[in-house]
Amino acid sequence: MTEQLSIIIKSADDKKAFDMKVLKITKLTSIADYFVILSGNSERQVMAISDDIDEKMHTNGYELKHKEGYSSGRWVLLDYGDIIVHVFHKEDRNFYNLERLWADAENIDTESFI
Repeated sequence: MTEQLSIIIKSADDKKAFDMKVLKITKLTSIADYFVILSGNSERQVMAISDDIDEKMHTNGYELKHKEGYSSGRWVLLDYGDIIVHVFHKEDRNFYNLERLWADAENIDTESFI
């Protein structure tokens, strides 16, 4: 799991994603163990971040189970089973505010993965 989170966080950092959060949701739901939430400044950047994460995860043998929202570039969801990545356009992230919805989740320090 740590390797997967590291690949995702480093990839997002390489593409200049900002406001990265990792939420451990294991005790709150069975849908995944972690949410990775991050932002981009434009639709193009959101798509570039998503593409890079997917490419690096695939190169390292991790299968993308499902992807949604890519064509709009506003909120892309990448589902890797135990980890779900949410790549938001900064405006949409403020609107949906997943951090508030999952406020009981444990915050994991992303700096340890970079």
